[in-house]
Amino acid sequence: MLNRELKIKLKKKMPIPTMTNAQNAKKDEFYTQYLDVEKEMSAYLEFDENVFRGKTILLPCDDPEWSNFTKFFAQNFERFGLKKLISTSYAVESKNYKSNYQPTLFEINNPQFDEQKTRIKGKIFTLTRDKTGDGVIDVNDLEWDYLEGDGDFRSDEIKKLRDESDIIITNPPFSLFRDFLAWIVEANKQFVIIGNMNAISYKEVFPLIMANKMWTGNRFNRRVNGKNMTFYVPDDYKLSGTEVDVDDKGKKMISVAGTGWYTNLEHGRRHQPLSLMSMDDNIKFSKHKEVRGKEYVKYDNYDAIEIPFTDSIPSDYDGIMGVPISFLTKHNPEQFEILGLTQRGCHDAVPDTKTYNDYWEVKQSREKTGSSGGKTNGNANVVGNDGRKNYFINKEGRIVQSKYQRIFIKHKKWLQL
Repeated sequence: MLNRELKIKLKKKMPIPTMTNAQNAKKDEFYTQYLDVEKEMSAYLEFDENVFRGKTILLPCDDPEWSNFTKFFAQNFERFGLKKLISTSYAVESKNYKSNYQPTLFEINNPQFDEQKTRIKGKIFTLTRDKTGDGVIDVNDLEWDYLEGDGDFRSDEIKKLRDESDIIITNPPFSLFRDFLAWIVEANKQFVIIGNMNAISYKEVFPLIMANKMWTGNRFNRRVNGKNMTFYVPDDYKLSGTEVDVDDKGKKMISVAGTGWYTNLEHGRRHQPLSLMSMDDNIKFSKHKEVRGKEYVKYDNYDAIEIPFTDSIPSDYDGIMGVPISFLTKHNPEQFEILGLTQRGCHDAVPDTKTYNDYWEVKQSREKTGSSGGKTNGNANVVGNDGRKNYFINKEGRIVQSKYQRIFIKHKKWLQL
């Protein structure tokens, strides 16, 4: 069984596929591996073995007949102590990606099979009882029917299922990630969903992260055995790039950078304290050439210092620091306070003190790009030219360069003093 949720679209040629590129391709059917589902859910069970006990689990935007999400929770229904499992799918005709659809034998051989409905209606699978009478509630006891509509999560039909559920787990359509998350938050539900790392900076997402109402899951933008998160793709998908493969059964696979799990369920990884060196020790011993032997730089337009790597956060600095968004995979809410994010206007606690409208952007070749300095307003900017990236200069010859998007943080021990 394979999950058809993740609406990833890939460009035809790229060295390493990303979910950002995925938005633009014609083919958007990516299927989550069973092992990825199992490993992620295990992290929540290790933290709280009763996390799913007595709960109704909803797997929306799913293809229950193929889904590894459905298979995993159905097979573990009794072990997890579930109350009810609900899995819904989109109608074939409602999908962006059109394939040579063939109903499964499971559906065709069922008395309620309808040749027309199978294309225009979504399906719902439920699991609550030992239908087969073999003494075990498992995947063989799934009961199904056609939905009234096409299975769109925004429909009243699926909203009712959302309201009935306790936890929502799925790969939402990537292009609808914002809408899907808002749909969950609207109902105040717990969730575990796959998404793009860039979603961290969405205005609909970051305030939830800053308020400690959402965080990264156990696996997030992390390579395992040298690979990014890997998905199966349809048989007629044209493989390209460096991170593609075919398994021993001939099924096509692709590893996609920048993917991971978002959740509001607790897991142990999020409470592991980050081991850090002092500022002096970082300058003396850091493994990063950008840090070792150099002073920490203060931003030109924020009252904070630049931290280029999460493991370079100084343990003894009591001020505000700007860290990469990848910091969130190491964030311990007992250790750090998140204060804001550059560029998105989510930094009232760390206001920007300067604008650059009278600057202009220049390439390293000294050729003007045609963009004004207003382009870098709100970015985390430092004085100087690193010799690699474009920079901004004013008529007095003053030069600044922008860093990548930064999250502002502070040690909690200093906030409590």
